[in-house]
Amino acid sequence: MIRDAAKTLFHPFAIGTLDAPGEGSRFLFLAAEVAPRLPEDFKAEILNIQPLRPLFRPLSATGAHVVPEVEGENFDGALILCSKHKGENEQNVAEALTRVREGGVIVLAGAKEDGIQPLRKQLANLGFDVEHMPKYHGVVAWCTRPADVTAAVVKLAKQPQLIDDRFETVAGTFSHDHVDPGSELLASRLPRDFDGNAADLGAGWGYLSVMLKEASPRTNRIDLFEADHRALEFAKQNLARNCPDLATRFFWQDLVAEPIKEKYDLVIMNPPFHEGHAADPAIGQAFIKAASSALRIGGQLLMVANRGLPYEPVLKAEFKESSEVCRNARFKVLQARK
Repeated sequence: MIRDAAKTLFHPFAIGTLDAPGEGSRFLFLAAEVAPRLPEDFKAEILNIQPLRPLFRPLSATGAHVVPEVEGENFDGALILCSKHKGENEQNVAEALTRVREGGVIVLAGAKEDGIQPLRKQLANLGFDVEHMPKYHGVVAWCTRPADVTAAVVKLAKQPQLIDDRFETVAGTFSHDHVDPGSELLASRLPRDFDGNAADLGAGWGYLSVMLKEASPRTNRIDLFEADHRALEFAKQNLARNCPDLATRFFWQDLVAEPIKEKYDLVIMNPPFHEGHAADPAIGQAFIKAASSALRIGGQLLMVANRGLPYEPVLKAEFKESSEVCRNARFKVLQARK
């Protein structure tokens, strides 16, 4: 499904307000998603950047050239779809300014709740001549890349953050500036005598895997599954830094759509439960089913969830036995055995 923001992004080209790029030109598309049919005279080669596996896969299926990390330079223009994360939007603008040639066009769009208006005003305050128009319940804005972007890039670019002096993270990933309190609660209930192979589903930047190894030093191996390529790269660094002797493997995978091929003695997870602003229990339920299929007979699942999410029925259906381990004002820890 093509969301309105993607249609908004290409609208200035469709109506001729912006000249469509011709043959031989190269455009960078940051936070790329499946786009509407391009205007007939839009001939640029597009390099799509999408670190989120659930968005990467359908884009790749269209035959588009898509990669999870930014690469290349001297592009003739850049396209940016804004998200609800201010830091991610600013980082993408900084990437565009760094990688687009002088005189190239930078076009960004988003729904009003995506922070497109504050970002547009921020660029204007940084000295950019920004034009904009509303369309399809959103706003598209554009400017020309000037000769000197040093000050703007310094202002907008996001450096990795250090949490508790031991975990590195980056803006745009889940809980990028603190340890998630739900994960902290689950960490307090991890086993102290585990010595088998474990999987961390929705591992983020690796906090729960590190906590499992510290709680059970004889853990044999942990496989980390994560849909956000950026978070997974930081998980690799954080596991190497905090657990250098632990055997680990890392899988960039959409657990809702891509099955796990291994079998484990233990699965730990703090599954995502939002699609946009709305809570979507179906995501967590899909994670529970993925955990069930990945566990050996007798294997255990330990998970944390917001108290109000209805996961108990699917646990009962998928596992031999299940129960609540503990809860606090916001979260509950659930366990199940295959």
